[in-house]
Amino acid sequence: MKRTVVDTMTLKSFFEPSSVAVIGASREPGKLGHEIFKNIVDAGYKGKLYPVNPKAADVLGIKCYSSIREVPDEVELAVIVVPARFVPSVISDCGEKGVKAAVVISGGFGETGAQGADLERQLVAAARKAGIRVVGPNCQGVNSTAVGLCASWPLVRTKGPISVISQSGTVLAAIACWAEEEKVGVDKMVALGNKCDVDETELLEYFSNEPTTKVIALYIEGVRDGRKFFRVARAAAEKKPVVVLKSGKTAKGAKAVASHTRSLAGKDAIFDSVFKQAGIQRVSSVEELYDVCKAFAGLPLPSGNKVAIITSSGGSGILALDACEELGMNAPDLPVEVSERLKEKLPSECILRNPLDLTGSATSQMYDEALTALGEANAVDAFITIIGDPMPGISDVIFKHVSQGKTIVTVMLGGGKAEAEEKAKLAGYGIPVYSDPVRGAKALAACVRRALKISRG
Repeated sequence: MKRTVVDTMTLKSFFEPSSVAVIGASREPGKLGHEIFKNIVDAGYKGKLYPVNPKAADVLGIKCYSSIREVPDEVELAVIVVPARFVPSVISDCGEKGVKAAVVISGGFGETGAQGADLERQLVAAARKAGIRVVGPNCQGVNSTAVGLCASWPLVRTKGPISVISQSGTVLAAIACWAEEEKVGVDKMVALGNKCDVDETELLEYFSNEPTTKVIALYIEGVRDGRKFFRVARAAAEKKPVVVLKSGKTAKGAKAVASHTRSLAGKDAIFDSVFKQAGIQRVSSVEELYDVCKAFAGLPLPSGNKVAIITSSGGSGILALDACEELGMNAPDLPVEVSERLKEKLPSECILRNPLDLTGSATSQMYDEALTALGEANAVDAFITIIGDPMPGISDVIFKHVSQGKTIVTVMLGGGKAEAEEKAKLAGYGIPVYSDPVRGAKALAACVRRALKISRG
């Protein structure tokens, strides 16, 4: 659905609709039409909600209608979960009803071959005629936690600063689940599917102007208009962090992209260059995509690339040091004045180098002493603190220093029940925690890159 002029404000109907109809809502648990409708109800959507199913009188106690045309009130957003062959006519019915936007969950379109591609063309023609914007088809839906609109799965309700645009429903679900579990939360999420109309570029521009979105995560397989994407991405990255996971790097991967969502993967070297020029942070895994986003969401940016590693685990400290060196960060020796100060404050068994190894006798007070001494000396720009033992009170120490503007990437592993309790406290403070020193270092490296990019202009 090509448009000469793109008005991204038309996308508001996907995220703040006053009314929603689920066409294909089902009374039968386990069916997608039931699960999506139930998730919207359970997420606490406060707008008007209409199930549409000619074979049901009600769904979850809410009156059902046999057709979108029979709904007595205006409908702003339609979520469509019916077999592909019916979708074009359903879109036409939505047009007659005055629906502004539609999320087509149903598969069976361009991703399946020639017959499906023809159905997709019919869908696009019907939507264009009706003036309806479309997300999908063949997608996992949308979620807008601010209004309780989980027109997707799994059920995710925790509000947060991360918005996600993904051509993979599974990638989107993974980030959503991790963010929910760790209480990081999400703002808005869109699974693009075949992106017959709304695409990543439009959504990137829209999210870049959303005040509730602090960081944007992208999983893409290809883009329609490379020049436009570059222009929009560069403008978005000037406003807030944009993190991208791009698949189809190899020849076989690019071929798989074509069969997945009929996208053109393009030459990876070109994408890589575009990302760097635009100031977008590129990552190499779903885990890293989430890790970097939660770092941007919860930590102040460092002023440079000098890092101090403070650890109670010698081995983990070395892993972090190796990662920092490989990622272009500098782990300088401790200044003499800091070493002398810490020699007076810390037990004699502590190894006063970088990594600063507090050994197995480490306490939260010792971390406090180390962070204070290094911070007051302005010796480094950021910290990786590795807590490898049960350590009550460490969350309050980390929170104190992050509140003072320090960039502290916290790694916790091997701390059992006490670790779980301290992690939960940090989650309450909005501070990210990592379970692996290398993952933590990669997240910090992304923050350093952004900080340096901003400083250079």
